[in-house]
Amino acid sequence: MGVTLSELAVRFGCELVGDPGQVVSSLGTLEKAGPESVSFLANPTYRKHLPGTRAGVVILGKKDLDSCPVAALVCNNPYTVYARVAQLLHPLGTAVAGVHPSAVVESSAKVSDSAQISALAFVGEGAEIGDRVVIGPGSIVEAGARVGADSHLVGRVYLGKRVSVGQRCILHPGSVIGGDGFGLAPDSDGWVKVPQLGSVRLGNDVEIGSNTTVDRGALEDTVLEDDVRLDNQIQIGHNVHIGAHTALAGCAMIAGSTRVGKNCLIAGDVGIAGHLTIADGVTITARTLVNHSITQEGGVYSGALPMDEARNWRRNSARFRDLNQLARTVKKLAKGSAEPEQES
Repeated sequence: MGVTLSELAVRFGCELVGDPGQVVSSLGTLEKAGPESVSFLANPTYRKHLPGTRAGVVILGKKDLDSCPVAALVCNNPYTVYARVAQLLHPLGTAVAGVHPSAVVESSAKVSDSAQISALAFVGEGAEIGDRVVIGPGSIVEAGARVGADSHLVGRVYLGKRVSVGQRCILHPGSVIGGDGFGLAPDSDGWVKVPQLGSVRLGNDVEIGSNTTVDRGALEDTVLEDDVRLDNQIQIGHNVHIGAHTALAGCAMIAGSTRVGKNCLIAGDVGIAGHLTIADGVTITARTLVNHSITQEGGVYSGALPMDEARNWRRNSARFRDLNQLARTVKKLAKGSAEPEQES
């Protein structure tokens, strides 16, 4: 699929510097892109590759225009524009209407005539599959689950009973939406399983990464609002509520009944304890453990120590054990220095 530079400029609100009729059809890095490719510059680390690029057009900010030897699409947010151009040139596969002979669809399920039910998929009793939905190979849609129009279960996706998926969602391979939450009551001789009676509700434009799990609620539903984005291998506990436009990077974990606000950014390997509240617009950096609520909107929070040379790290790690005693000593000294001087 080819598109002219003038069409890209108009569609995405860019200033075009170059031939409006030039056609591009692919994507590439500044180093390796050819004359038919679109590239971009957003990270200053890669600015050194701009003067030598052979790309057909580069998406960039105004400050980098003078260094660009080829056509340019000038905008305020090059990476976002690049993402939209990439979607245009490489759209997600569309549904091929029909049910594969090896798929099993229960008679009470409602499947749109324009939906695709792929090989070895299962659609349970009373499930609803909307227009142009793709249920990928080996995927399971349990009884009463609903999948909104234009959503795509890529493959081996599991939707538990009564799970609701909005429109234009993407669920990547191995994701499990609506498995049992971790509900256990202690007894004198072990654990008693607490039935998980709620389900999961995903809003529109939600994306779930590979092998990510979103547990069903204990009584009420676990909720991911519109445009929530989860990376791979993330754990979302039962009854968690995540606000719109929040994104979580790989291996993040949120324990049960925590409420995360809108427009939050949660980096990789972050752990958030249960029954907490995270305000809107909060950023949490990688490997941070959050053990109390964050009430200030827009704050940035960190809790991990940076890498150090191994011998220094071992010394500092040993000293961590002495911090409590050191703090007591400093407090005692500070208290002593605050006492009034005795007259001689």
